Amino acid sequence: MLATRALLSKQTLAVLSRQPACFVHHGDYGNWGNTNIAVVFSGCGWWDGTDVHEGVYTMYHLSRNGARFQMFAPNQQQMQVIDHMRKQPASGENRNMMMESARFSHGQGMMQMHDLSKLDVNSFDGVIFPGGHGIVKNLSSFAKDGKDCKLQNDVERVLKDFHRSRKPIGLASMAPLLACRVLPGIEVTMGYERDENTRWGNWPNSNMVQAVKSMGARHNVPYVDEKNKVVSTPSFMWETDYHYHYIFDGIGNMVKHVMRMSTK
Repeated sequence: MLATRALLSKQTLAVLSRQPACFVHHGDYGNWGNTNIAVVFSGCGWWDGTDVHEGVYTMYHLSRNGARFQMFAPNQQQMQVIDHMRKQPASGENRNMMMESARFSHGQGMMQMHDLSKLDVNSFDGVIFPGGHGIVKNLSSFAKDGKDCKLQNDVERVLKDFHRSRKPIGLASMAPLLACRVLPGIEVTMGYERDENTRWGNWPNSNMVQAVKSMGARHNVPYVDEKNKVVSTPSFMWETDYHYHYIFDGIGNMVKHVMRMSTK
């Protein structure tokens, strides 16, 4: 018995010497340690950039499932800066998307925020766009031009490159409209098509559903378009005060499907 315990202790120490126990996790679908995902940000904050929860939940689920990822944002000025307490434009303020998005960064080197113009599809297995009003204000002109909006040049390039390369695209909350604008015929979900006060709360941005349908997209509750390798989740298209675990789980499912598709 003592000899067995000694052997187990040696084996345990050998494993721990190679990898800390807290890092030994192989993901719910297996070990994807070689999967590399690009995550595209548009600032920092629901009303003028990337929603903080959606950005962090995306990175958490990528990490939890064993993926490597790099963060990108356009090195350009935001459309506007919003006072998130008053939900009104902050007068006299100008902020850079890349600098604001760097608030999500927690390291140096590859974990820094990178200029979106440097994103090369050949270096990644998939791309994810977390949501927030930066989608309609910074990464596109949807806030001003509606269904006839134009996309920021690198955003359009990245979406077309990943689609052409048959690599998966993950989209949260408002982000599907980016892909719908330049990839006609894809299937997405942005939640409810009408703002109904049901047991699931309000859907105040449901007008975007009609916009993406007018762009030629198919809008359905199923969120996985296997043919085009596009995965979407409504996230904060749903107005909720405390059901954040649904947002967390929805983004988790989106990340898992992106990673699954990246292995095909």
